[in-house]
Amino acid sequence: MDEARRLIARRCPEWTDHNPSEPGSTLLEAFAMMADQIIHRLNQVPDRLYVKFLDLIGLRMVPPAPARTPVTFWSTSAVTEAPLVVRGGTRVGTLRTETEEAVTFGTDHDASMVPGRLTHVLTHGPDDDGPLDREFGPQGVRVPFAAFGAPPRHGDALLLGLEKAVPGCAVRVGFDGRIDGVGVDPGAPPLVWEAWDGSVWSGCDVSTDGTGGLNRAGDIVVHVPEAHDTAVLGGRTAAWLRARVVEPADGLPGYTSSPVVHGLSTVTVGVTVTATNVEVVDREYLDDAEGVPGQRFAVPRGPVLAPYGEPVLEIAPRGDDTEWETWTRVDDFAGSGPRDRHFVLDAMAREVHLGPAVREPDGTLRRYGAVPPDGAAVRLRRFAVGGGARGNVAAGAVRSLLSSLPFVAGVENRAPGRGGADGETLAEAVARAPLMLRSSSRAVTAEDFESLAQQAAPELARVRLMPDGEPGAVRLLVVPAAPAGERVRLEHLVPARKTLDRVAARLDEVRLVGTRVMIEPPLYRGVTVVCRMTAHHRATGDRVRKDAEEALYRFLDPLPGGGPNGTGWPFGRPVQVGEIFALLQRVPGVDLVDDVRLFAANPVTGERGQESRRIDLPPNSLVVSYDHHIRVEERR
Repeated sequence: MDEARRLIARRCPEWTDHNPSEPGSTLLEAFAMMADQIIHRLNQVPDRLYVKFLDLIGLRMVPPAPARTPVTFWSTSAVTEAPLVVRGGTRVGTLRTETEEAVTFGTDHDASMVPGRLTHVLTHGPDDDGPLDREFGPQGVRVPFAAFGAPPRHGDALLLGLEKAVPGCAVRVGFDGRIDGVGVDPGAPPLVWEAWDGSVWSGCDVSTDGTGGLNRAGDIVVHVPEAHDTAVLGGRTAAWLRARVVEPADGLPGYTSSPVVHGLSTVTVGVTVTATNVEVVDREYLDDAEGVPGQRFAVPRGPVLAPYGEPVLEIAPRGDDTEWETWTRVDDFAGSGPRDRHFVLDAMAREVHLGPAVREPDGTLRRYGAVPPDGAAVRLRRFAVGGGARGNVAAGAVRSLLSSLPFVAGVENRAPGRGGADGETLAEAVARAPLMLRSSSRAVTAEDFESLAQQAAPELARVRLMPDGEPGAVRLLVVPAAPAGERVRLEHLVPARKTLDRVAARLDEVRLVGTRVMIEPPLYRGVTVVCRMTAHHRATGDRVRKDAEEALYRFLDPLPGGGPNGTGWPFGRPVQVGEIFALLQRVPGVDLVDDVRLFAANPVTGERGQESRRIDLPPNSLVVSYDHHIRVEERR
């Protein structure tokens, strides 16, 4: 009634008599009573009916998204003769504990540890006409030589020619030599390893460097990219790796003299392949067909991750398990005829639907899809289950080999799992339903773009649409989910190329003609907090420092769960020293916050700006914590 009276004052100012005896007020009271009853009854609707309502409008809940991580298989000994093959589908996982089940992964494809015997060695300088061939035979280096120029300069390179290309393999380079004069920082040498991929030199990861940048004898483990090919250099045909001198980082020394090579060798010791947090089910038998339209079959295992493999339904007549007919999965039965062998898969509900029969206005019965005979056997093949945010494991967490694999000593993931997201909840589906009804699979408003992008890539944690400044142009900012159990770093917030392509393809289907959409990550501004605090006399300084650090990382976090309201740091919201002061004062065990200083930092280079009381952000920017410094004094 109060809402109605307010509307009357705004819409019908000439209606001034609001007494209960007035006929219009009587009608309003009757309307208010009925509206109150409807709201009360709707609040009693169980979740099962909500699901039915969503099904009527064609909304299906989004299944989980699986995480992916590169895993490296290490051989028991150097691979020198025949390739060692790791088959696709090999199962690996994290270690199982008393409180947590293991998170399992399966390799996406076959990978081979190809023998990487060294056959040629060249040296090359930036001003040389061509690579210089060094004497190298079956017994190794015959005459010691300088790996780089005298003195080494930017662009000098030591090239190693392998007998065969070793795509995705881990190659151990044995180096025997020394350096005369002042060496480089062994922890950060101005040296990069690269591999020839057929068109350009691609960077290689180095997991072990026992030489400290060719300062001393030792082994270097180089991880070759998946693209590796042979080429002709200096008249020699080989698959090439090279160690190239680069400019040293600020404040670090460079090479003053060249390392002298006394011996070189290469062997393959491992292979890296991408693994996905799914389990592929080859066949799952369902209930027998009843010979009626619209039958539904429950899938025992799920949720089904339909985008990762195309499920196939097979049906065989009663008593004949040799003649299996293949049925095709479709999104709906709108275009299905009575003879079309189509089925619909509800991934989250774990159900297979066959086409219904609908009575037309003229009384005829029309079938949308074929009907299998009564008693026919039904099975679902080649579908994946699993996924979820649990797959975003930390680097080094995958250490268990679950499949029997000869000549493999162990496995590890050198990078964290990324892309895992839990399936859509009922509350999220209910919130998405009005957007779906309003947009009708067309992106017009900002909410339409954000909702459709989130559906196309469930692994995205946040999506925000902003105008680009030009007519018809918009900018979509996407933030991926970070690995579970780790502090958010800048590399976690860079979306994968496949994710961007999937979002771009979906928005290209639904955008209006003339609309240009640019998809990119936000501009991240690093924030460094330097503070000095005094702990309570009953609290330990180390514990207070850790709690304060956790509070800062959680507060200055762009992902859901962080930020001032727990939804991630708002786009464009400034950071002020006052709220940091208040945050630290609430940390348990803190008696007094003595000093707080705020600095803007470049999260890529680590360069820190001037002290500021307030850090302003542009509308397309988010903050990320970078290298906080906390000093805690214990009160005696």
